[in-house]
Parts: sequence; structure tokens; C-alpha cells
Amino acid sequence: MGPILGISAYYHDAAAALVGEGGILAAAQEERFSRRKNDERFPRHAVDFCLRQAGLDRGDLEAVVFYDKPITKFARTLETFLAVAPAGMGLFPRVMPSWLSEKLDLRQTVREELPGLSDSCRILFTEHHQAHAASAYYPSPFQEAAILTVDGVGEWATTTLGRGRGRSIELLKELRFPHSLGLLYSAFTAYCGFRVNSGEYKLMGLAPYGEPRYAGVIRSELLDLKSDGSFWLNLDYFHFLRGLAMTNEKFHQLFGGAPRKPESPMEPRYADVARSVQEVTEDIIMRLARHAREVTGCGHLCLAGGVALNCVANGRLWREKVFDALWIQPAAGDAGGALGAALTAWNIRAAELGQPREAGPGDAMRHALLGPEYSEADIAAVLGAHQAVYERLDEGDLLDRVVDLLAREKVVGWIQGRMEFGPRALGNRSILGDPRSPKMQSVMNLKVKFRESFRPFAPVVLRERVADYFELEIDSPYMLLVARVRESLCYPVDDQGVFGLDRLRRIRSQIPAVTHVDYSARIQTVSAEQNPRLYALLKRFEQRTGCGVLVNTSFNVRGEPIVCTPDDAYRCFVNTEMDYLVMGNFLLDRSAQPHRSLPRTHEPALD
Repeated sequence: MGPILGISAYYHDAAAALVGEGGILAAAQEERFSRRKNDERFPRHAVDFCLRQAGLDRGDLEAVVFYDKPITKFARTLETFLAVAPAGMGLFPRVMPSWLSEKLDLRQTVREELPGLSDSCRILFTEHHQAHAASAYYPSPFQEAAILTVDGVGEWATTTLGRGRGRSIELLKELRFPHSLGLLYSAFTAYCGFRVNSGEYKLMGLAPYGEPRYAGVIRSELLDLKSDGSFWLNLDYFHFLRGLAMTNEKFHQLFGGAPRKPESPMEPRYADVARSVQEVTEDIIMRLARHAREVTGCGHLCLAGGVALNCVANGRLWREKVFDALWIQPAAGDAGGALGAALTAWNIRAAELGQPREAGPGDAMRHALLGPEYSEADIAAVLGAHQAVYERLDEGDLLDRVVDLLAREKVVGWIQGRMEFGPRALGNRSILGDPRSPKMQSVMNLKVKFRESFRPFAPVVLRERVADYFELEIDSPYMLLVARVRESLCYPVDDQGVFGLDRLRRIRSQIPAVTHVDYSARIQTVSAEQNPRLYALLKRFEQRTGCGVLVNTSFNVRGEPIVCTPDDAYRCFVNTEMDYLVMGNFLLDRSAQPHRSLPRTHEPALD
């Protein structure tokens, strides 16, 4: 079989992924190259990278697969406009032009965007949730599994329940638009003043500061929720069928007032709203999972779709043992749909050729390190172009120096190897810090990331030590599970009379920089096989300090994508108050650099 390219584009987080005889060869989001956060345009840069990484030309491709069916999606869009007409007609002229150009005739669009495809290269389409299901099941370590996909909306489906077995995936049940858990969560995201399709994780981070005062109201007024997790939305409270806004005045009155304006102070009411919808979301996911086990009889569960990035809900799924084992696609959103599209076509073709699928002991994601990497010569060229001041060290000396810096509460940018695919930095495009520092969380948020003070940071922990620090005994290599910090490491804090973000200032554990206000943490485990250099750094930090944990956050500032190239990293470094930068074996001290700021390659988005 020839290599197969998958593409997602035009709706959110465009990406490309390449599958071939060696498995998953490459994958990346377009935003990392364009520097435009959540770039939804055709992923020509990501495509070129994937082919270059594999040493291929466009003419070598057997097929290009798009991650949903545009004609079906267009029909749903048109039917929705007609159903609510004339209420939605103000939106109609804003939406239709793109449909009548590049979206509707995507076969032609693909050939125009990718000149050089052979005449025999097929242009194929999967259904949106089929792509999500494939991205979840095929790379998993399971030979048979239940599959749940949950997001805003694909063509019509918003949630699907399926089963994977060998090379086949069968979608057994679905929930259809406009009844959508993803859209429900996004409505509350917008109400709390965050940007839809990028701020949902902020809502999740805000939730522990509040109380679930409105959970009953959500259940009684907004939902007709069934025991199997299916539900109907009460559309009287929502506006997304009629215009750009997610909610209406009736919704606002139900929750005590107008939506929060972006960048305005965070009133405690919004934290309560966030906590309430998070609780309801978890309840729905738990019901869906229990029903999936009943329907499929499988002991393993695979998850994808944007809602699968809700790591608090994922942690609860694991704790309550609905399934014996979970596997969650690390690029669970639309970017992962590109990978699922390619995997769908590859596995259909392999089944036709009689090739069995053999799931291995680990997953097939190559630790999600599927993006570009840069040589020492590449890094040196960038540093030379910026007249940067640096040291080049061998690995042992470099690790010792970085450990010393981290132990002195310095913030260190860390660029190594291939870039991560998906929304999480997993140790190759990361900013690292000492989790024992009481000031590290606020310093990183306000002086390095330039983001809201309430946002929590994730710990990266030695795989063999995870149970010593957290109530978790399994691998969490993709930072997709939340668990509590071990009680033996926690300090009792009386929050009586302390509300909202005022709770942030209290030290709650021996690793306060990664301990959220509810004593939880979004955990990444790391092993020597998964990331040898990061593991070696953690081991040396543990030998020096007795702590086998570091703060790990993505190498970017608010409104910008995670850095990709050495040039991206250097610009981000000097434009913040980050203390040091490590790229490969090069160590840079910000105070020694000739620049205190550099022009951005693209203005950050308001997120």
C-alpha cells in the first residue's frame, strides 16, 4: 500500500497526518507553522512537513482523506437555517460564501491546494465521528474496545458509541445536532467570558474555585437527561441556531445576569457556573460510559472528540472503574480527525488485503512526538542570526546545569527533538519549573505565559514515582487524567469564608505549583523509553532535591500556538521573563541576550 494523507481543515485546528508501512509517520497542526492560533485554513504547511519528514513527494500518495463529509455538513447547515428562518438569516450570507467556494467541492480544492498529486491518487472522505473513532481505536493498545466520541458537532452526530474489533469499527448509536454536550460546554465557556473552541480548558480550570450551585438548574431547565447519557437540550435558552452568540437573554437571567466580558474581573458567580456545568458534564460522560459497557460488553474504552480533553472527567472515569482500561487520543479534537481519516482508509485497505491488525503492548502514537525536529546546525544558525549569546554543553553538564537552575527557582524553556502533536506539550516544547516553589505558579502565569492567574499547571513525574505523589497507579503519558495529590503531601487549608480566586493564594501541598485548589493535578508520567532526555533530567532533579516532579507547561504565551522552530522559541524566550532557554545542547541566559524583545511573526489571538 502507498502512503495515505489525512487532512482536517476549515472548521477548527487544521492539521495533516501521514500513515504508511511504518505506521503513523508524521502529524502536525497548521497553527504551529503559520503561528496563527487554531488556524483553520487548508493545512498546506503541515502537509509539506509530513511529506518531507517521510521523504516523500505528493505524487507518492495513494490517497488523501478529508475528516468529514462536506456535502452532508452543508445539508445540515442549510436545513438548520431553514428550520429557524427568518431568525438565522443574518448569519446566512456570512456562512454561505465559503461553502460555495472551497468547502463544497473539496476534491477540486485538494487538488488545487496540493498540485503534483498523481491522477491515481484518490480523494476520499470519512464521516467526522468515524475519523474521531478511528483516531481513538486504531492507535490504542486494544484488540477490541468500546469507543466513545463526543464533541460539538460533525455532520449531524454530536456523540457516537461504537465498537472496534480487529480492523473494523462499527458505530452503533449516535446523538444528533443540536443536542450536543460539546455545544453545551461551549455555551458556558462563552458565558464565562472565554473564547469558544479554545477556552473550554479555562472553564475546566476555573470550576474548582466555585460551588455547584447551578447544577440542579442545568439539569431541570437546560436538559432532558436520560439514564444512558442521551439528552435533549432545551433550545429556548440557546442562540447558536440563530446567530453567532451561544446563549440568549433567557439563559442569562437563569444564571443571575449578563455574560462576563472578556478580560473583566472574575466574579465568584462565574466560578459557580463553571463548577456546575463541569459536574453535569461529568455525570453525562459517566452515563455514556456505563451504557457503552452495557451495549458492547467490552472491558476497554477508547475516547476522542473535543470533550475527551476534559481530563477531570477522564480522571473520574478511571477512578470509578467503569472500564478495566482507558485509552484517550492525545489529539482528541479536530486535529486528531486528520489522523483518524488517514487511519480509516489505511485499515479498510489492509482489511481488503487480508492483513490482520495486531495491537501491541503500547499504543502506536510514538508518544505523540510526530512533528518536526531541528538539528544542532539548524539551532546554531538561528542563534547566529539573532546574535544570541549561548553556551554549548555535553549532555551530562547540560542536565546538571539545568537541575541547578530549576532548584534555584528559575524558569527554563526546553526544546528537544520532535514537536508534540495535539494541544499538550509533553516535554519537547515545554517550559519547566520547580513544583516545590510557592511562587512558581503565579510567576509562570503572569510573567511568562501572560495569562489568567487562576490557571493551574501540570506536573510531569517519573513513571515509577507517580503513586508516591498522586492517587494514580497507571500511566498518564499524554497529560489527560486528573487525580488528587497524595494526602501525605497535602496541607490542611481552611477555606471557610474564602471564596473564588482568593483561594488561589493558599499553599496546599509540598508541591504547591502543581496542586490545584481542590488538591488535584493534571498528571503526565514520563519513562526513559518515552522521552529519554526529559526522564534523565527528572532523575537528576530527584537526586539533587528528593523530588521526582517538575512543572511542565507548554512553550508559548497566551494567544499564540506552542512554538515549533528554534526561531519561534528564541522570540518567545526574549519576549517574556523566562530565565533560561535550552535548545538541544545549547543553554541561553536571557539576561545575556542582545534583545529584550523581538517582533512577533503573527499577532496573538484573543483567547
